[in-house]
Amino acid sequence: MALRQVVMLLLVGICAALGMGTASVVQTCKKDTDTFLWEINQDKPKQYAVDMYDAFGKMGSNIEGGNANQPGLLQQCRSAHGPSFSGQYCQVFLRQGKVEYFVGICVPDSCAEEEVQQMVLQNKLQMDRMSLIPPLPSILVNDSTQEMFMTHCLSNTVYPDASDITCLSVFFPNLLVDSGATSTCWSQSCWNGFLQAFSLQNTSRNVLSMSSHIPGGGFSSVNGIRVLSLLWIICGHSAQFPVINNLDNYKNWKATVENSPFYVLSISGPVFLAVDTFLLLGGMLSSRSLLILLLINSEIFSVWWFVLMMLFYTCRIQPLHLFIMCLTIGLISLVQWGPYWFPFINTLMDCKTYWWANLFLISNLLPVHEICIPWTWYLSLDFQCYATTPVLVFFYRLTSEKYVLYYYVKPYTRYSPFLIGILIGIYLTTRKDQLLKSKWQAALGWFGALAVMAVVVGVAYILKDTPAYVSVPHSLYQGLHRPLWALSVAWIILACEEGYGGFIKEFLSMNVWVPLSNISFACYLIHPVFIILYIGLQDTPIHFTNINFMYLFLGHLVLTLVVSYVLNIERVLNAPEPRP
Repeated sequence: MALRQVVMLLLVGICAALGMGTASVVQTCKKDTDTFLWEINQDKPKQYAVDMYDAFGKMGSNIEGGNANQPGLLQQCRSAHGPSFSGQYCQVFLRQGKVEYFVGICVPDSCAEEEVQQMVLQNKLQMDRMSLIPPLPSILVNDSTQEMFMTHCLSNTVYPDASDITCLSVFFPNLLVDSGATSTCWSQSCWNGFLQAFSLQNTSRNVLSMSSHIPGGGFSSVNGIRVLSLLWIICGHSAQFPVINNLDNYKNWKATVENSPFYVLSISGPVFLAVDTFLLLGGMLSSRSLLILLLINSEIFSVWWFVLMMLFYTCRIQPLHLFIMCLTIGLISLVQWGPYWFPFINTLMDCKTYWWANLFLISNLLPVHEICIPWTWYLSLDFQCYATTPVLVFFYRLTSEKYVLYYYVKPYTRYSPFLIGILIGIYLTTRKDQLLKSKWQAALGWFGALAVMAVVVGVAYILKDTPAYVSVPHSLYQGLHRPLWALSVAWIILACEEGYGGFIKEFLSMNVWVPLSNISFACYLIHPVFIILYIGLQDTPIHFTNINFMYLFLGHLVLTLVVSYVLNIERVLNAPEPRP
């Protein structure tokens, strides 16, 4: 027989074998599905069939209020075991008129995702000739035609790939590297110091210390401002994240938010002003640190010194940052998620594609939908702003007030708060005399600052809807509200430093803020992970009430504080870092 004929016969045999294998899989799915459907149509079906049927998502109340999703019961589906198969939870994403929703279904685990999709399209899943995925009634939805646009099955087991395993195995030691207390040496004294770095008593003393770590002392109000801003952000994230797809009364929530000025503080635009406060503090503290170094050695400016400064800064923030990134990848890859996983799955894909942007601290330059762990955009922005501090301080030492006037006051969207922070830091570090001379000046300043802050928050409530046309009020607000807010916070710090803070300074300078401020950087990085975990592991939607959201915030806060304390237990907090 010719070689060509032999090869052709082998290829035919291989193709036939593959075809038989595929056909076998398809037949197994069909057989198991028919078994399940036959069983639920009996007078007394077996328990596994009852559990699978009961696990199907079914229409609930308050469709008008936004409760269109029908998640079903994932765990009950997986616990059902038939004669030759187990239950597999899948989601069918449907569009009916203008309403988009998903329905959880329970099918045999011998069925592939494509087969499940075909069964749904062909309306094979029926009981007593009635579809197990019925459309929403026409009284609630104008269009009774269902259009399926996606089907996804959640595997009963997890299969981490090589990148997941590598990420977790390589970066878990970052907890040790991040301590900042270890060094490469083999002497007896150094080894003792290394062991002491792991002493719970010693390391806890650093983290829980009531003494401020701000270079040069002073600025006691900064700790309170930083912690309150952090709490504001955690509150906002706790309220905002469930809104993505996890509320059973979204429309009621939206109406409540739009009609209550109180909610603008935790959900609408002003919650993001806390980030501008961080940038203000970052600019102020970085300029102060640099000026103190210049007072010690005025010849310190050089390219090599700048490179060392940036390397030091990077080493302070990157270990924990990259650890959180890899922890997020690991959790998303390894955790068996619930029905509400899908808003966050893109985080995994983005991290595996654009991890390098986080490594080089340029993630904020990517499109928003491509950023790995999106809340870390702030670290990239803060790093880029920090890199400009030596340049700006250098110009401050060389140039006149005219340069400062025409350069520093330009209304950059995010950079303006950092510039204001640099200005206030330069002033407070180099001042020869107080700016405030009398109580009436202080009173006028306090009135103006508080009034501006109230206007910035209040106007956000008035302009909460984004117009479809060019709007002068919206444009003015977007261009001015960040620097105005930063100026108001800068006034609070200035007044407190010059002895006109009163009870506000006493409150912001309380010792209790110091340990919380010490762990604030870790809190900022880790708290969204807990919120995502909580939402992604839910089997049923969350019902919006004030008390529910209050408990969500408090629960996320306590867990964040405890874990952040552990992450910081070996950190040496005596150098400036972008701590929210």
